[in-house]
Amino acid sequence: MGFFSSLLGNKSDSKLSEVIQAGAYLVDVRTPAEFAMGSVKGAENIPLDSIPAQLSKFRGKENIVVFCRSGARSTQAKSLLEQNGIQNVINGGAWTNVQSAVK
Repeated sequence: MGFFSSLLGNKSDSKLSEVIQAGAYLVDVRTPAEFAMGSVKGAENIPLDSIPAQLSKFRGKENIVVFCRSGARSTQAKSLLEQNGIQNVINGGAWTNVQSAVK
């Protein structure tokens, strides 16, 4: 795991791939405009500032992977979700990192 990955709290690529293969809920927390330019197949777009109003979408999910452009917003999303009692959240970091973990 790289220096920045460890700072952002990312799981190893193999763990990320494993969780995605098991059907994790993939959430792109970028803006709708960023999401429209490309994202991970099967991901839902829930912008960071919309998460508090959409917490019900996260409840009951076995694993959740949040991601964005660089990992900064996904770090905030993970923290916000955990503050609201949702503990099964993985910070996937950059969307390209998550995309490369999808097989």
